[in-house]
Amino acid sequence: MLEIDKLTLSLGPRHWQFDLSLNTHGIYALLGRSGSGKSTLLNLIAGFMHPDKGDIRWQGESLLSLEPAERPVTSLFQQQNLFNHLTVRQNVGLGIDPGLKLSDRQILAIQSVLEDVGLAGHENKLPGSLSGGEQQRVALARSLLRRRPILLLDEPFSALDALTRQEMTALLRQLIETYKPCVIMVTHDEDDATAMQAEVLRLVDGRITREG
Repeated sequence: MLEIDKLTLSLGPRHWQFDLSLNTHGIYALLGRSGSGKSTLLNLIAGFMHPDKGDIRWQGESLLSLEPAERPVTSLFQQQNLFNHLTVRQNVGLGIDPGLKLSDRQILAIQSVLEDVGLAGHENKLPGSLSGGEQQRVALARSLLRRRPILLLDEPFSALDALTRQEMTALLRQLIETYKPCVIMVTHDEDDATAMQAEVLRLVDGRITREG
């Protein structure tokens, strides 16, 4: 279980207090107006920001003392953060070793996850030769390869055209069934929540409410 316990943060005039408990294998869509704090919550969970008070616990253990790389969290953003001079295989491999000193076993794991996201045969291509949807598949493969139990999605498909977005949403839903992480997806589109069969969370006036 992911527990967000009276987590408070103030940035100038803005103030948030997050209280939330999420199931280990749940899928949650976080909706709210622009600037409401949706990405702020993801950054707090990932460790990129630090709260004023409160706690974040995974399976009963606090995460606050852990650096981002040490947390059981992986993230997928609207911007894929791919390196154009590295191949698809190398970009994915960064998820497990920033120095790309990969063992044979790790290379096989990369190949397996590329097959999962439909990119078999693209291993040696550079990102610039890929479509937007294919680039996002590379970023998704890198996130999945880390096998972290918490997956944070920050508007990951909003820059894609409607058909590609539909395809990526279906693929992500399928992969979540396989990998079974706890997923929090920030989105402005309620159709995304429906397509992901997600429980809806709404962020209003610095606090989260649940639907259903």
